[in-house]
Amino acid sequence: MANNNSYILQRYLLKTLDPLHIGTGGYRLGRVDLSIMREPGTNLPKVPGTSLSGALRQYAAMRYGKMRCAGKSQSGEDEKRHCGQLSCPICYTFGTAAGSAGKVNIFDARLLLFPVHSLAGPLWVTSPQTLADFGVTGQSVAQDKAKWSNTLDQNCLNLGWLMLDRDGSNWSPPQIDGVPAEVQERIVLVSEKLFSQIVNSNLEVRTSVSINPQTGAAEEGALFTYEALPRATYLWCEVVEDDFQKKFPKDDAKAQSLGHARPLDVVKDAFQLSEYLGIGGMGTRGFGRVKVQEVKNGEK
Repeated sequence: MANNNSYILQRYLLKTLDPLHIGTGGYRLGRVDLSIMREPGTNLPKVPGTSLSGALRQYAAMRYGKMRCAGKSQSGEDEKRHCGQLSCPICYTFGTAAGSAGKVNIFDARLLLFPVHSLAGPLWVTSPQTLADFGVTGQSVAQDKAKWSNTLDQNCLNLGWLMLDRDGSNWSPPQIDGVPAEVQERIVLVSEKLFSQIVNSNLEVRTSVSINPQTGAAEEGALFTYEALPRATYLWCEVVEDDFQKKFPKDDAKAQSLGHARPLDVVKDAFQLSEYLGIGGMGTRGFGRVKVQEVKNGEK
């Protein structure tokens, strides 16, 4: 956790326990009907900070027993609006649309390690720039080859449909805080040219059909497909606490019982519920659970 006089930066590592679907908000022509969010430049999947912020606010409201402060506040009856009080830890932390600024900035969760099937067993693929963005520098690999640990005694590996030769024989995977040793020794490094192709070729794609509630049978013409990040994908995100007012309601009885003394404590506690209640869409179909932990590696 980085700290200076005006803000605190905390980095989190996210591991998907189920497939994760963060939709683009509509149907698209292409391989699937419901695609997931991607970075425009790299075409790599991501979890937008808005999706994280919305889920975390709801989970914080659940922890405090104040569901009124979980939803919208722009319009509607009074009982559907945020309380909007600085004495409310939720409204103080996340702000309100009525004009009160939040005290935490929640940024996009970006891909770090992507699981891929291989004849050698499950592998986790990454790239030099992906690691550099996380803070692990000094990694390089040939454009059409890959690097992996000597624990995998092979001169070539298949990553899904793609077979790659080994680039050198003495590469040691980087030590990433929060990633288990059995995963780290199975990290495969590929170039930026190949990384996006490997990721997008190995996303989980499912097919579903709408059910007619009266007949209990499938609706005609209602077949659709959707994609998701597979289970055991590792992502990372950063949260910045910018508490410019320094007036977090520490005397709130519920905040005291939960041990919350600052906005970042509210976020940390809310993150824990994502392991059980999930993030994103298709939650009732077994999607969305994410395990979150703080990390120090690569802090800025």
